[in-house]
Amino acid sequence: MLQDATPEQAVPEQAALEKIRRSQQEVEQLVTQTKVKLDQFLNQLNQIVLDKPQQTKLALSCILAGGHLLLQDLPGMGKTTMAESLAKLSGLSYRRVQFTSDMLPSDILGLSIFNPEKQEFEFREGPIFTQVLLADEINRTSPKTQSALLEAMEENQVSQDGVTRTLPQPFFVIATQNPINQSGTYPLPESQLDRFLMCLSLGFPSAQAEREILLGQDRRTMLKAVESLLNTQYLKDYRSLVNDIHLSEPVLDYLQHLVEQTRTGQHTGLSTRGLLALKRAAQAYALVEGRAFVIPEDIQAVFVAVADHRLGVKGIGGADSPAHQILRQVPVIS
Repeated sequence: MLQDATPEQAVPEQAALEKIRRSQQEVEQLVTQTKVKLDQFLNQLNQIVLDKPQQTKLALSCILAGGHLLLQDLPGMGKTTMAESLAKLSGLSYRRVQFTSDMLPSDILGLSIFNPEKQEFEFREGPIFTQVLLADEINRTSPKTQSALLEAMEENQVSQDGVTRTLPQPFFVIATQNPINQSGTYPLPESQLDRFLMCLSLGFPSAQAEREILLGQDRRTMLKAVESLLNTQYLKDYRSLVNDIHLSEPVLDYLQHLVEQTRTGQHTGLSTRGLLALKRAAQAYALVEGRAFVIPEDIQAVFVAVADHRLGVKGIGGADSPAHQILRQVPVIS
């Protein structure tokens, strides 16, 4: 007959539930294996989105870090193509929603409809119940509808009609927006901007890339033929591996000094959530680069994409944006 476990016997069982940290050697081996797959992902993505190797690398880092991505640029610059390419290559279920000024929160979250046969209300899920939500031109809808995404982006759940429903995992929002000085746009509130891990701008392609677009195959046609290179399990494993990317004390000091600098002068300042976002983004970028540890260059590579939209930058930040200025002001600590 089995006896009840004593408190002393229950301790190992409790310890077994805690995450077991990998050794540095194991992490390095996994990073080497992972880089092969990530290089394939980037090569495929760069065949569709031409002449933007740094933006595609940052976008992949954002996905690996488990963050939401905001693509901000002029119309016709390939934002939607980039978003759809990321979704298809990741192998996740995705839905695209074209945001308009007359949309309601229920158009995204879903709503309860009365079933006369069962004499009860039934919840019809909205397009947000997917792994990747492509929110196209998110700033063309009203602030009320924009706010419907806040809970989903922060807690991976939706509360509707007094019931909380969990979203599929992993869950990402890849949103596009046009510059706010264009007609028919509503600025995203700071609380929502803070929930996007990164904000990227593609910009105009080079003359050579545009010539290739003119003479080559249509990008939309290429996109239809794209096959996924990752899947749900891959992404879960890679996101777990990101947690094990090492940050040394000097690197952590540099990271904190950058964030402290954002809180001086006229800058709004990065919140603690912004600090954690910067850390995780740098770890993910190091993984994409094939390293098991973060170096200052990783933080510098992701800093503008993580910080500028949190510092109140309106439109598309240039070389003199607050984040660029802070990078020049804060020395690297060795």
